Amino acid sequence: MSLPAEARIVEVGPRDGLQNEKAIIPTADKIALIDRLSATGLRSIEATSFVSPKWVPQLADAAEVYAGIHMAPGVSYPVLVPNLQGYERARAVGASEVAVFTAASEAFNRKNINASIDESIERFLPVLERARDEGVKVRGYVSTVLGCPYQGEVPLADVVRVAKRLHELGCYEVSLGDTIGIGTPGPARAMLKAVAAEVPMSALAVHFHDTRGQALANILACLEEGVAVVDAAVSGTGGCPYAPGASGNVASEDVVYMLHGLGIHTGVDLDALVATGRWLAERLGRVSGSKVTQASA
Repeated sequence: MSLPAEARIVEVGPRDGLQNEKAIIPTADKIALIDRLSATGLRSIEATSFVSPKWVPQLADAAEVYAGIHMAPGVSYPVLVPNLQGYERARAVGASEVAVFTAASEAFNRKNINASIDESIERFLPVLERARDEGVKVRGYVSTVLGCPYQGEVPLADVVRVAKRLHELGCYEVSLGDTIGIGTPGPARAMLKAVAAEVPMSALAVHFHDTRGQALANILACLEEGVAVVDAAVSGTGGCPYAPGASGNVASEDVVYMLHGLGIHTGVDLDALVATGRWLAERLGRVSGSKVTQASA
């Protein structure tokens, strides 16, 4: 098995990482975080989410955050949108890339957005149509690909079906998420291979939470299968408000450290990333979730 020569990190800390914080984070700090991340060499930074403030109050300042970012050349700043209303709010402040989300688990979708998988896809079909007309790139997320907190095992056929559907509808990239961090390398590899049989590997990304300490091992197994895009969150922030016990995303610092150790080019300045993660942890009043950062303290 050969590893990719280059990998792209999709930094999800400003959105997936911060959405679960209980204390409201100042808008200025969110903007500063994104600007710091932009200076590390990251090429994809998910900036915020235009969901209803009622559901995710932490991201109620999405428009202000997006408008305040100093956009760096060559860096994309996708934003999450749940429906056409969210898409229009995002476009009003100039967003040129959006992301839509669903789950491979029927039970999770019901708990999360009170809709079936098919109904959730129906909700964002208008987003995909408008995005296509307006030349806006759309990324797709499929959560619970290795297990669900409500229904347990998720049939692999459901993961493949949903990922394939998103790709067919126009998502240039589909991120496969282990939302509750239950996966191990064998199932992670098998899941990716099954999806890659129906969706080009070049259109796939992986998104692992580190609840059980398996995220880096899972990423390595997927890299060996040919995936070259990895979602991660600076300082290991995150979790899922609808997934009990789910800890943060795998730390971007730890992923970059591993990739560089494997000889895989990322374009990311690890020292600058560690410094940014440490800065964020201080503002959150906690120790960084990155093992690399802890070791270099």
